[in-house]
Amino acid sequence: MKTDILIVGSGCSGLYCALNLPRDRKITIITKSDLESSDSFLAQGGICMLKNEGDYDGFFEDTMKAGHYENDKESVEIMIRSSQETIDDLVNYGVDFARDKAGNFAFTREGAHRENRILFHEDVTGKEITSHLLAAAKEQPNIKFIEFATMVDIIEKDNICYGVVVSLEDGSFEIIEAKHTVWATGGIGGIYEHSTNFRHLTGDAVAIASLHGIELKDIDYVQIHPTTLYTSNKMERSFLISESVRGEGAKLYDARMHRFVNELLPRDMVAKAIHKQMELDKTAFVWEDLRTIPDEELESHFPNIVNHCKKAGFDCEKECIPVVPAQHYFMGGVKVNHESKTSMDRLYAVGETACNGVHGKNRLASNSLLESLVFAKRAALDITSDERECEVPNRLFSDVDFTKYKDAVSLQKKYKEIIEKEIKESAERRAG
Repeated sequence: MKTDILIVGSGCSGLYCALNLPRDRKITIITKSDLESSDSFLAQGGICMLKNEGDYDGFFEDTMKAGHYENDKESVEIMIRSSQETIDDLVNYGVDFARDKAGNFAFTREGAHRENRILFHEDVTGKEITSHLLAAAKEQPNIKFIEFATMVDIIEKDNICYGVVVSLEDGSFEIIEAKHTVWATGGIGGIYEHSTNFRHLTGDAVAIASLHGIELKDIDYVQIHPTTLYTSNKMERSFLISESVRGEGAKLYDARMHRFVNELLPRDMVAKAIHKQMELDKTAFVWEDLRTIPDEELESHFPNIVNHCKKAGFDCEKECIPVVPAQHYFMGGVKVNHESKTSMDRLYAVGETACNGVHGKNRLASNSLLESLVFAKRAALDITSDERECEVPNRLFSDVDFTKYKDAVSLQKKYKEIIEKEIKESAERRAG
């Protein structure tokens, strides 16, 4: 199979990258599951935007402070400066952000933000954005989708990527030759016991990068979200209770129903405080009180959370709900430059798969959708400007041995072990 540009992943970053590529390029998007089973569809809180020049310094400082000042300053500047253009694009694709009675954007606030600078659509902002991008991509005749296709390896020689090896739904294997490949494979939550991520997002690109000597960055920086709905069923994907509810006034209580933390601290600090309190109380969760939010606002801004809690047996309009921290976001990943290029030629990485240094040690709330989109577009523009010919070395594809990919379970276990090893070694190097 041949294509001009192969995008591995159908989340917001992969879709937005595709939509910013020339219409005369043949684009193939493969996804490990169905087209809507990406974490982009799960994002609840919102997407940040620079409201005006007066908020630039605050936005920059909030992002840096949340990231413990380990952020790449140029990446942060690029993200913030590109935010208004990105939001304009989304609105043009039909994304419906909440507005006030005068028709202006209605901004909300989340933990570690000094200002209300977050746009939202109820509590399903990710779904609102990604569904419109997906609809737009489906309308383009040059974009082809292949569902239930798992990347199991890349084809490369002399540090140049020429495509990928894919396992298809029927168990067969296919080589997809591409002049440029973009990894948009999401995070690593599937390797954790408790995670808000889809279970099939297991960091395959990170493992494959490690095997092929592609540079990684900050692999040990994994964000734990402070508040997911507690369940005793460890096989379930953890349901996120958005940080936005704390931004709107929700409180956290210990076993005696006493507050024990400032709810608007950065996520890592709130999660640490919850773990400490659970240890003191010898409990498996703490309580979150959404009753502090007026019923009308709770039902209009957070209908998905309200309904999910009711299905789980909790009426958050009348009682507190049990919450526990869970793995949520991967700040590290495949190292990329400001155009989302990896250390391997013709290979790019965007979204949660990539690490351009925006987030530093800890991601500021609602920067993920923005960062994913901004740098996906930069990848598309860089690919567009690359007019080099791409000649495939002789016998490169014919010499591929498919037998080593046959045992999918063993392969997935191998990739999981590689990621865990990379995380451990990265943490050890950082510790000195």
